[in-house]
Amino acid sequence: MQRKRDWVLLSGSYNPALSQKISDRLERPLGKIEVRRFSDGEIFVEIKENVRGRAVYVIQSTCAPVNDSLMELLIMIDALKRASAKEINVVIPYYGYARQDRKVSPRTPISAKLTADILTTAGATRVVSVDLHAGQIQGFFNIPFDNLYAMPVIQKYLEQKVVPTAGEIVVVSPDAGGVERARALAKRLNATVAIIDKRRIGPNVAKAMNIIGEVKGATAIILDDMIDTAGTLTEAANAVMDHGAKRIIAAATHGVFSGPAIQRINDSKIEKVIVTDTIPLSQMAQSSTKIEQLSVAPLLAEAIYRIHHYDSVSSLFT
Repeated sequence: MQRKRDWVLLSGSYNPALSQKISDRLERPLGKIEVRRFSDGEIFVEIKENVRGRAVYVIQSTCAPVNDSLMELLIMIDALKRASAKEINVVIPYYGYARQDRKVSPRTPISAKLTADILTTAGATRVVSVDLHAGQIQGFFNIPFDNLYAMPVIQKYLEQKVVPTAGEIVVVSPDAGGVERARALAKRLNATVAIIDKRRIGPNVAKAMNIIGEVKGATAIILDDMIDTAGTLTEAANAVMDHGAKRIIAAATHGVFSGPAIQRINDSKIEKVIVTDTIPLSQMAQSSTKIEQLSVAPLLAEAIYRIHHYDSVSSLFT
């Protein structure tokens, strides 16, 4: 007798709010799991559900502290493999180490590839993520990988909250690497594109030098995949404002907000910073009146549903 393909949703402990939203959207409860730490910091995981022969979807953002969240995820995967789960689908809304996707100088690692290797070795059979820092990271895996895009979520917010009062709009890429992303949003908003000529003078330190394009008198939407220390963002905002922009809105998928990020944003000329909940906001970020968080739970829930029922995921974005 053919058994119906059953599935289980599990959540790690680093973005439980997003996991719960996905669970609510799918109308499927999160499975029971116990995660605890020994006194020396070692992580212990026990799956409290029967997963034998079932498809499991593990939701875990590998956000700060990155090494702890990643290690917890690996241990969860190993526990599921040893419990005879049929599929271990790893949903990583924010993929840590993604910025280390190539050798930037001699004798340096490609940590995004190392992360891919250890996830696969641990037992993951598929990975789902949102807005990878570099698309080629998908090629680091020899298992199926679905890279989702938060653009529709951000676009909908902008159309409803910003566009009606924006006047002329220009979408600004803070560096040359984000031009394709900026062009895609500009096309949907019927806007023009500008590019910041950025020089990086050290790790997490950037200096905006020049602007390619016209921003004078326009509402500038600075678009990036993530905001870390907000150095690039605030330098870009200063450059855009110096060139005559009347308003500045910032949008990014991943709000990392490390170090002095929140203080920089609060002190900047940026009117609003829009991010998604791929990473939970710190208490300081939540208290900032400039930061607006959107949810990618509907997007991830729909992707999980389609993956499980063998439907197209790419058609979500066409």
